[in-house]
Order: sequence, then structure tokens, then C-alpha cells
Amino acid sequence: MKSLKEFYKVGMGPSSSHTMGPRKAAEIFSSKNPNAKSFRVHLYGSLAYTGKGHLTDIAITGGMEPKPVSIVWEETQSLARHPNGMKFEALDEKEQILNDWIVYSVGGGDIKDDKDFDVQPPSIYPLTKMSDILAYAKQNRISLWEYVEEVEGQQIWDFLSDIWKEMQHAIKRGLDKRDILPGALQLERKARRYFKVADTAPRYVRRTHKLFSYALACSEENAGGNRVVTAPTCGSCGVLPAVLRISKEIFEMDDTPIIRALATAGLIGNLAKTNASISGAEVGCQGEIGVACAMAAGAVCQLEGGNNHQIDYAAEMGLEHHLGLTCDPVGGYVQIPCIERNPLAASRGIFLLQIYIAATQLRQVCR
Repeated sequence: MKSLKEFYKVGMGPSSSHTMGPRKAAEIFSSKNPNAKSFRVHLYGSLAYTGKGHLTDIAITGGMEPKPVSIVWEETQSLARHPNGMKFEALDEKEQILNDWIVYSVGGGDIKDDKDFDVQPPSIYPLTKMSDILAYAKQNRISLWEYVEEVEGQQIWDFLSDIWKEMQHAIKRGLDKRDILPGALQLERKARRYFKVADTAPRYVRRTHKLFSYALACSEENAGGNRVVTAPTCGSCGVLPAVLRISKEIFEMDDTPIIRALATAGLIGNLAKTNASISGAEVGCQGEIGVACAMAAGAVCQLEGGNNHQIDYAAEMGLEHHLGLTCDPVGGYVQIPCIERNPLAASRGIFLLQIYIAATQLRQVCR
């Protein structure tokens, strides 16, 4: 299991697998072929089918500027290793192929080619199952965030502090905008409106409106192809920031416990990525929104004072109620139902915890 520095990534939306990964691959291939006069890129499977709505072509051409790039949408073909396959070709002045490269965007902004597809990256975490981590934490009397610190070192806090700042910047930018999102759907941004309504809404729904506005702000920034944090992916980037932001407001706390909760959330997401997948093209939106909800539920449970086992249970509830959720964006855009899933998952992450706390209190009373 790799570092959280590889898990939380900052980059271009609207999809870690459809924009961040292809952009990274494009920059690598371009740098390795400085003598090419132009490039041609074949997109396969999910990248070909939904790439236009995900701004994949814009991400790739932007990573190979200023040289011309032609995109070939191979909508009827898929590569065997992964649904998000790409073939890069470097061309000379006569459009003859100088070099080519087959590579896959495997989720979370990561890429792999045929040489390293089956190679597991070096793991800095000695334990890769929550049950083992819980047992270790109990034996050593440490919290989950302290386990992250033990493995990653003190430097992880500067990194997570920067990640938290990026999340807050995305929320602020999203709340400030009132335009139409790119694409044929002509979808209007709603985050600013929800935030304004919260000021005059009844007190008992005010926080819900704010929670929704924060999640919408991030996910709308993502849909617009702007800068967001993968948590665990671009498509689910609004869930965790919204829950952390509203929790900070509710509990009136400084950034230190928020950043520690961010570490615990990252640990939960990293476990899901290692043992299953966070790629929407590979396992559906249960791997994106479901994992994001699990991360948020675990984080807010920690902020509520929950112990390690309660955090684990909260995360499990967040994930299990999204099992079977497929990746089915309308028109290939990361807009419908993708944007709405972020505030719904954020609210579920908090409400599930409240249900769990209430049930625990009820059991104690019944005893």
C-alpha cells in the first residue's frame, strides 16, 4: 500500500482516470519524443465511450502542447488489460510512426503500461487489511491517524495540510461561480444558490444546505475541468471536503483535528484501493462515491470522538450502502448523476454515523 502522497492527488478534473491519468501519460510520452512533429492518440473502451464528456481530449492535447495532436476515438474496441486503454504514437513530418506506447489509466490518476501492469508498487505500509491495523493499533494503544504518522513520518502532516488547503480552495471557487458547466447538457451550477439559501433556511436544515453547497462546489469545479483533489477520485472529490468543512464549523475546531481525520480517511481509501479498486470504469461508482462516503464517515466519526473500531464500523456502513452503484453518466459527462451523488454521499456519511451513535446509546439504555 503506497503513501497517502500517492493517494491524494491535485489535478485537472473531471475524472482522475479520464483526465489526470491521460494528462500524465501525455506529458511523459511528449517528453520522451522531443523530435516528433505531431502526435496521434487512440482511446479505447471507457476512455473512447465517455472521453468527450470527461474532457479527455483536452487533457491530452494540453499535456502535449504546442505540437498538434489528433485523437482517434476507438469506441468499438477495448484493450484486454483495462477499460481505460490508450495508444500514443509519435509521428514525423510524413506522419510515419516514430514511436508508440500503450498505457492504461487505472484510476486515481495512476497509469501503468504493459511492462509494469502486473508489478505491485513498493508498499510502505506493512499492514494492508483493516483487521490487522486495528489489532496493531490496539496492541500499541494508538489511533488510526497515529498509525499513519508512524508509517509515513512527520512530513505527512505538511502534505495533508496542503491537501486540506486545496480542498478549501476548491470549495471557495465553486461557491463563487454562477456559470453553465461545459458540454451539451448546459447544466447550471447550483452550489452558490444552495449556499445563499442556507442563510434564510430554517435552522434545522441550514447545515444540510451548507453541506450540500460545499459538496456541489467541489464537484462542479471538477465537472468544469478545474483543479480538485482526488478523494479518492475526481468524480467523488466533493464528499470528503464537504464533510470536513461542515464538521469544522459544527465543532468549531482548528485545522489540526481536521488534518488528522484526513489521514484516517486516506488510510480507509487506501485500503479500498489496494484490496479492491477505486476506478469507476472498473468497478462502478461504488468504488468512487462508495469509498468516498466510507472515508467521510470514518473521518467524522473520529472528529466525534469515536474509537478505532467505531471508525471502522462507520466506514463499513458508508461503503455497504453504495454497493452495486454503477458508473452511468448521462452523455458521458461527469455531471448527471455524478454531481448530485457527491452531496447525497456526504449527507449519508454524516447521517449514518448519527444513526450508529443513536443505536449505540439505545443499546446502553436497554441494558
